[in-house]
Parts: sequence; structure tokens; C-alpha cells
Amino acid sequence: MRNYARFIPGEEIDAVEQWRFGAIDTATQLLQAKVKAQEVEQEHQEQLARRQESYQEGYTAGMAQGRLQAQAELQQQMADFLANQAREEAQKFTELFRAAQNELVQAEQVMAQGVLNLSCELARQVLRQELSVNPNVVLPVIHEALDLLGAEHRSALVRIHPQDLEVLDGLIADEFAGMALTLRADPALKPGGCLVESAGMVIDASLQKRWLRAVATLGLDSKWEETVDAS
Repeated sequence: MRNYARFIPGEEIDAVEQWRFGAIDTATQLLQAKVKAQEVEQEHQEQLARRQESYQEGYTAGMAQGRLQAQAELQQQMADFLANQAREEAQKFTELFRAAQNELVQAEQVMAQGVLNLSCELARQVLRQELSVNPNVVLPVIHEALDLLGAEHRSALVRIHPQDLEVLDGLIADEFAGMALTLRADPALKPGGCLVESAGMVIDASLQKRWLRAVATLGLDSKWEETVDAS
């Protein structure tokens, strides 16, 4: 490799072209540079504007989405609140309805009990009136008591109130002529009742017993003679 300090030999130069200096238009270059700068600035501003527009659109969309979400949440809260209120009101109404039903049932029971008690007292008064005017009411009672003894019992002791015996002595003898009946006055019995004894069997057809059996079918426990408060 050759070392050239300052000159290049001619045989090593393939082609030589003369360099020509052209005129330099400084004003044109400045204008072009200015236009280029303006274009760059304009493009930058447009980019900023697009970014701002995109930001504004995103912000607006976000606000709208936020409002929709807030409205949806508010509507859901209102729906939940109304549902809770409806459940509470329904529960209160159910409890009120049950309480009213219980009170109605209790009132009906009290009324029914009152009607039964009143009916019982009316029946007592009617029966007392019947006993006072018709002593013959003891005859069906004696018939029923003797039927309970059975046909094999042809003799029996019949205890009745002295008042009934005085009125019905002959009538009872005629009514039961086919049986050997012994009539006996028993002041412990109430008028209208009797006790029938035969072969160790006793049929209690007293007025008190018959009354208790009758009112027991109605669920009552009321004696024939109620205790009167002397005070």
C-alpha cells in the first residue's frame, strides 16, 4: 500500500469531474425552513387538538357511563328499598291478620260459650216450668230406666219424690201393671226424677244426673241447682 502525503498519481485517477459551486439562495431556504416549521407546528397543534378531542370524548363518555351507572345503582337501591318495604308491610299485614283472626276466634268462642250458657239457662227455666205444671213428666223417665234394666227384670223398687208419689201413685200402678213395682217416697230426690233398683242394679235417673249428662254433650259442666251467693 502506497503512502500519499499530498498528491495522487495520475494513473490512479480513473475519472475527474470539475466541481462547480452553485449559487446559494438563502432567502428561499429560510422560507422553506419557515414553512416546514409551520407545517410541523400545525401538525403538532392538530395532534394536540385530536388528543384533546379524544380526551373530551372519553371524558364525556365516561361521565355519561358514570351517570348511567349511578342511575342504575340508584334505581337498584330504590327497588331494593321498595322490596324491603313491601316485605315488611306484608309481614306486618300478615301478623295483623293473624292477630285479628285469633281475636275473632276467641270472640267467637266467647260468643259460642255465652250462647251455650244462655241456652242452658233457658232450658233449665223451661224444664222447671214443665215440672211445676206437669207432674206426669216422670213417667217417661221411669219407662226409660226400666228399659235399661232389661226384660228379665220384672220386679223393681222405684224411688221418687214424695210429691210425685202422691200425684202419680195410682197412675204408675196402672201404667206398669205387668210388673211388680214397689214405689217408695224419697225426699232426697228432686221432683221429676227417680231411682230404680232391681237385683243389685241401680239406675240413677235423678234430675241432677240427667241434667249433667245432657249439658255434658254440649261441653258444659253446669249443675242443675246453681249455687246462689247469699251475700
